[in-house]
Amino acid sequence: MKRLMQWGLRAITIFDWPLLCLLLLLATLGLVVMHSAVGSTDWRFADQSRYFVVAFFVMWIVAVIPLPWIMRLTPYVYAFSIILLLGVEFHGETSKGAKRWLDLGVARIQPSEMLKITVPLMLAWYFHHYQGAKMKLMDLLIAGVLLAIPFLLIVRQPDLGTALLVFAVGFSVIYFAGLSFWLLVPVAIAITVGLGLVLYYEDTLCAPGFDWIVLHEYQKGRVCTLLNPGMDPLGKGFHTIQSMIAVGSGGVYGKGYMMGTQTHLDFIPERTTDFVFAVFAEEFGLYGGIMLLVLYALVIIRGLSIAAHANNTFGRLVAGALAMMMFVYVFVNIGMVTGILPVVGVPLPFMSYGGTALLTLGVACGLLMNIHRYKPPSLNP
Repeated sequence: MKRLMQWGLRAITIFDWPLLCLLLLLATLGLVVMHSAVGSTDWRFADQSRYFVVAFFVMWIVAVIPLPWIMRLTPYVYAFSIILLLGVEFHGETSKGAKRWLDLGVARIQPSEMLKITVPLMLAWYFHHYQGAKMKLMDLLIAGVLLAIPFLLIVRQPDLGTALLVFAVGFSVIYFAGLSFWLLVPVAIAITVGLGLVLYYEDTLCAPGFDWIVLHEYQKGRVCTLLNPGMDPLGKGFHTIQSMIAVGSGGVYGKGYMMGTQTHLDFIPERTTDFVFAVFAEEFGLYGGIMLLVLYALVIIRGLSIAAHANNTFGRLVAGALAMMMFVYVFVNIGMVTGILPVVGVPLPFMSYGGTALLTLGVACGLLMNIHRYKPPSLNP
């Protein structure tokens, strides 16, 4: 009986309670919005409820595993993820013009989702074991190769949204590991000049038949739709226009729960996945949107706090990267829903329908809790 009580106490104390409470609030809001978007009898609502249970169970499992075990397994998990990506390259299933899925017989998986976790783990593992007091050129080159391999394989699928997310999370590890801020200034200048040129030559670049070479036609369409959604209001611009109408029509206070006309008259495409924020903003208004952003900000701040107090380099880099992953998820999704970023298929954390994304978030939050709890043997009393 005493041993059972000790096990139960350990099962409870592994949680980081501030983070867990925030995640439970987000999960509750996610189910509330899903209920409004599809109804309680729809199979997607039941599936999403089960996905949340699985995601929180996986979070608990990852939080329990000793952090040194995760560190030792990281290179093998990274290599396995790359092998799966190569499997997609040569034997993947094509759907809607993209080859992103791999049929293993017992399950159909999207290996690129794994890289959102395994890439920052692998980069953190490298810097933890091999970096000296200051980042050297060789460290930067090796880290660049470790990041470039999965990034290029995902781009080839093509899945630019996931590839950019993997790149952003991996690059954040390199930055937190000691990359000089001044090295980013030329990149920022180049991006700014590039955006200026795109805006200046918009008519030429978006003209029919103009080949962008580096982007697929549908990706070119997304960028041109961002610049001018009205150029194809019933086609490529329909998603953006309708989501902006929904967000704007919610006003300050919102139309009320299950009272969103854009939502329930089926004007919002993909209202359970990429554009779920439009449903939320229409029904809960500006105040509801601010409340949701505050919750996300608190999760990100908690992740950065865990990174700041981590007891080793591996934990610090992983926690910082996972906090930035949450930021990129939120920024890109809400940006595309409100028309300031192109539509790239990035879900809104704990709100969008989908088991794979929830599973990834469960692993990420479990790692944060694990890092928060971990103390090296030298620090144990």
